[in-house]
Amino acid sequence: MGGSRTSIEITAQPECWRRAAGLAADAGGALPGRGERVAVVGCGTSLFMAQAYAALREAAGHGETDAFAASELPPARRYDRVLALTRSGTTTEVVDVLGRLAGTVRTTAITAVPDAPAAQRADAVIGLDFADEESVVQTRFATTQLILLRAHLGEDVTDAIAGAEAAVRDPLPPELLNAGQFTFLGRGWTVGLAREAALKLREAAGFWAEAYPAMEYRHGPISITGPGRAVWMFGTIPDGLAGEVRAAGGLLRVSGADPLAELVRAQRVAVALATAAGLDPDRPRNLTRSVILDGSAVPDGPAVPDGSAVPDGSAVPDGGA
Repeated sequence: MGGSRTSIEITAQPECWRRAAGLAADAGGALPGRGERVAVVGCGTSLFMAQAYAALREAAGHGETDAFAASELPPARRYDRVLALTRSGTTTEVVDVLGRLAGTVRTTAITAVPDAPAAQRADAVIGLDFADEESVVQTRFATTQLILLRAHLGEDVTDAIAGAEAAVRDPLPPELLNAGQFTFLGRGWTVGLAREAALKLREAAGFWAEAYPAMEYRHGPISITGPGRAVWMFGTIPDGLAGEVRAAGGLLRVSGADPLAELVRAQRVAVALATAAGLDPDRPRNLTRSVILDGSAVPDGPAVPDGSAVPDGSAVPDGGA
């Protein structure tokens, strides 16, 4: 891949995943136990990883699991544990919700910065500093925390790691690089991955990309499908859908690889599209590494790595807190 910092971090994912899988047993006490009623919160990319994990945990029979944007956690709903996903540990909404929950429910934060404000407010902290990133656009931290969570659920992630190794090594399909629009589809836990893939194309390349549950694609979104536009399925495609995409003239990608490894491939496509458009994937437009709102209740702690805050109190789109 190219020499951007984002590309280097994408390439590092297989090794980060190995380390995270090895941590799963030791981190068990801080992560949701079987039978707990759990809410998972995050912002941007972290929200989509929360959605993927919530679907996986329920499907595995570990207990009821909801996922929310950190700003939207229902105040009256009761949980045994709230799990906060936050790369920087400084995102205003995550720090605020952990502060509001203090003393009322067990909380755990997974973060790349174990002494950040979010970590200071959580009851337990899992630090993945080895997966931290310099880039604004989040890639390896997000996938590494999901591998940790999948391994904690008892999954064998060996195939996922092997798939990621292929995803960072193999040439990208040229037909994908020539597409003018992408629609990402998922089912169950991969709906979150589809949403994250679309976000990556929008963040890094300013590219037209959408995401839907696969069965919902027929209910309107298929109308934009046509020649030069791609439909990328994460996981098993529903019966009959492939024929409908092809009949509409769309380019269909379905892979037998682990869906998280396919997300790695989508990250690479995002960087390639940005480069082809003359954009710098390391410096995406209108984004900062972490959203910190002026006047928020973020306590003193480590500075945001790019030093950015919002001086006028307005929100800035996030690269995936």
